[in-house]
Amino acid sequence: MVETAGEIGSKAGGCPVSGHAGSGCPVSELAAGFDAFEGPYQVDPAEALRWSRDQLPVFYSPKLGYWIVSRYDDIKAVFRDNILFSPKNVLEKISPAIPEAMEVLKGYGYAMNRTMVNEDEPAHMERRRALIGHFLPENLAANQEMIRRLTREKVDAFIDSGRVDLVDAMLYEVPLNVALHFLGVPEDEIAVLRNFSLAHSVNTWGKPTPEKQLEVAHSVGKFWQYAGSVIEKMKAEPDGQGWMHETIRKNAEMPDVVPDSYVHSMMMAIIVAAHETTSLASANMFKTLLSHREAWDDICADPSLIPNAVEECLRYAGSIVAWRRQTTGPARVGDVDLPEGAKLLIVQASANQDERHFEDGDTFDIYRDNAVDHLTFGYGAHQCMGKNIGRMEMRIFLEEVSRRLPHLRLAKQEFSYLPNTSFRGPDHVWVEWDPADNPERRDPGLLNRAVEFPVGAPVRKDIARRIKVTGVETVADKIVQLTVEDAHGRALPNWSPGAHIELCLGGYDRKYSLCGVPGDNAYTVAVLREDEGRGGSRYIHDTVKPGMEIRMRGPHNLFRLDEDAEFYLLIAGGIGITPILAMADRLKALGKPYQLHYAGRSRASMALLDRATRDHGAALIVHAKKDGQRMDLPGLVGALPEGGRIYACGPERMITALEDLTSGLPEGTLRFEHFSTHNTGLDPEKEQAFEVDLSDSGLTVQVAADQTLLDAIRATGIDVASDCCEGLCGSCEVQVLDGEVDHRDVVLSRSERAENTRMMACCSRAKNGGRLRLGL
Repeated sequence: MVETAGEIGSKAGGCPVSGHAGSGCPVSELAAGFDAFEGPYQVDPAEALRWSRDQLPVFYSPKLGYWIVSRYDDIKAVFRDNILFSPKNVLEKISPAIPEAMEVLKGYGYAMNRTMVNEDEPAHMERRRALIGHFLPENLAANQEMIRRLTREKVDAFIDSGRVDLVDAMLYEVPLNVALHFLGVPEDEIAVLRNFSLAHSVNTWGKPTPEKQLEVAHSVGKFWQYAGSVIEKMKAEPDGQGWMHETIRKNAEMPDVVPDSYVHSMMMAIIVAAHETTSLASANMFKTLLSHREAWDDICADPSLIPNAVEECLRYAGSIVAWRRQTTGPARVGDVDLPEGAKLLIVQASANQDERHFEDGDTFDIYRDNAVDHLTFGYGAHQCMGKNIGRMEMRIFLEEVSRRLPHLRLAKQEFSYLPNTSFRGPDHVWVEWDPADNPERRDPGLLNRAVEFPVGAPVRKDIARRIKVTGVETVADKIVQLTVEDAHGRALPNWSPGAHIELCLGGYDRKYSLCGVPGDNAYTVAVLREDEGRGGSRYIHDTVKPGMEIRMRGPHNLFRLDEDAEFYLLIAGGIGITPILAMADRLKALGKPYQLHYAGRSRASMALLDRATRDHGAALIVHAKKDGQRMDLPGLVGALPEGGRIYACGPERMITALEDLTSGLPEGTLRFEHFSTHNTGLDPEKEQAFEVDLSDSGLTVQVAADQTLLDAIRATGIDVASDCCEGLCGSCEVQVLDGEVDHRDVVLSRSERAENTRMMACCSRAKNGGRLRLGL
C-alpha cells in the first residue's frame, strides 16, 4: 500500500501539504510513483516530468521527501528569492549516510563547510563580491588560447584513428586541465582527481548502497586530505596565478569574509564544479548534435551558429538536471503553499523544456532565439560564476571538431549514466569517421582557420535560419500575406497562438505575428505597408517575391493564450488581427466560448476578413468605420462575464482605452500586445547618465547617456534576455528594488508601472538621472 504524503508527513510531525493534517492530503498516483534514482527520470528527466508540467507542477514526492518543482516560471521565482528559498541544502547528502560511512569520513578529518553554492546571505554575497574578479568577461578572454591548444593536442592524437571515445580522449581531461589552470592547481594528478570528483558526486547526489557508501566515504575523505595538501603547496607560492591563489590571498587580507574553513571546502567543491559540469555538458552536446544530423551539418557549414548551438544544447540536454532549496518560512510556489523547512528539488531540465516559455520546447532547434533563457546555469544571486568559461570550452570543442571532422558520426552504442538526482552526461560517447575523408588531408590550411567567439551569451544577430518565400498575396489594401517554408525543405518548429517570427532581409529585422495554422509545414504572416514608417514594410512590399530566400528568427511567444478562462473577448484593431485570429482558431478547436471583434477603417483595408468570416462567422463582429460600425469598447467591457479575459492587439489609442475601462477589474483580465512603439532609440543629447546597483551581484554599473541599461548590464557578463530591443515584447524585464523608473515600454500596464517593481532594460531608464537598484 502506498503511503500518502500526509501519512509520511504525520510521522515526521505534520503533513507537508499546507492546510491539512494527519492523513488528509493524498498524493496522486504519479507523484507517489516518482523516483529520482531509477526509471524514467534517469532516462530523460524532462520527459519524465511532462505530466507534472501539464497537471501538477509542484508536488510532494514521498519516496524522496522533497517537493518537486517542474515549471519554468516557478523555478525561476525560486532562484530569484534566495532568502525565502535558501540554498543551505544544496550539498546536503540527498540519501542519508550510514553511521559507518560517517565514521570513515571523521577518520580523515573531513569537515566540509559552506561554499559559494550553499551559503546564505549576507555571507554569500560578501564572498562572491570578493572573489568574482577572475570570472569577469575581460579576464576570461585570455584563456581561449590555452583551451584551443589543449583541444588541438587531443584532436591531433586521434584525428587519424577513425574511432574514439570522445569522453576518454578529450572531454574529460581537457576540462579538468582548464579547471586546474584556471584555479592555479598543478596538473600532475589527473587520474586521482577523476576518482575523487566522481566520489564527491555520488556521495552528495547519488543513492549508493551501504557497501558503496563505505567505498565512497574513503574516496571523499582522501579527496578532502588531498585538497588540504594542495592548499598548503599553494600557500608557499604567494605570487601564484589562478583563482585559488587569489582566494588564498583574500583569506590573508579579509579572514572574516574568506576564512580558512571556506578555503579548504571551496578547493574541494570548485574542482568538481569547474570540471565535472563542463565535461558532462560537452559529452551531452556531441551526443545531441550528432543525433540531430541536420543541426550538425548546419554548424559545419556556418560556424557562426556555434554559440547558439551550445546554448541550445545546454537547454535541451544540460549537465545540471536539478538543484535544491529549502524554505526559511511559509512560502508559495505556483498555487501550492509550503511550510517552513520544506525541501525542494527544482528540476531545471524540466523547466528548460517547458512550452509555456519555450515554443516547441521538447524539440532541439539550434535556431531557437531564446535558448539563452535556459536555467542550466541557475538564475539570480547564485547563478554559476563559471558559466562563461564553460561556454568558451564547449564552443572551442565544437568549433575544432566540426571543422576538422565534419563527417563525424555516432557509433552504435548503449549510453550509460551515473545514477543521481542532479547531474547528467554519458559515461562514453563513441564516434566514428573515415580518416581518408578528413578535409585537412586535402586542405592543410584548414588548421589555421579557427573561428573565435566573444566571451558571453550568443550574439543574437547570428541566430537566424534560412527560409524561402513560397507565396505573396495581396489580402487587403496595403497588406500582403507572405507564406514561407524552410529553405532546406525541413519541418519548421511548432508554434502557439500569439507567437511571432522576425524576418531579416535588406538590412531590416521586423517582427510579425503568425496567423496561419500551427502544425502546417509553412508559416504565414501579414505585412501592412507603412509609408511613414522606418522602411521595413516598404522593402517587403516592393522586393519580396516567391522563390526568394531570406532569414528568419523565431518563433517566439510573448503573448500567450491562457486556455483556462471562462470566456474570451478577442479584440483586434487593423493589422492586430494576426495574433488574435490565431487565438480564435485555437479557442474554436477547444470548444471555448469567445467573441471576436474586428475593427478597421473599411472592409477593404481589413486583412484576413474573408478567412475570419469563413471560420468564425458565428462569433465574429466586424466594426468597419466607413460603414458606421464603430466598436463600443465600454459596452464590450461592461458585458464581460465573470471570469472572462480580454485579449487585444491594435493601435495604442485602443489599448489605452481598454486599460482605462478595465482598471477596476481583477488583475490579468486584460492582456494585450502593441504592434508599434514610439521608441526611436537614444538621443544622447537629451539623455542623462545614471548608476545602477545590481544587488544580487554586488556590482555598480555606470549607464552612459548614449547607452541602454541592457547593454551596460551585459558588459559586466550578466545575461539578460532580449528580443525586440524596442520595449514591445517584455523579454528583457528586470526586477526593480529601489529608485524611480522612466518607463518607455509598451508592455507594462499602468498599474504595473505604478508598482515600480520591474522595468524593460532595453529602453527604460532611471528618472531624471537618478539611481536604481535592481535584483540582478
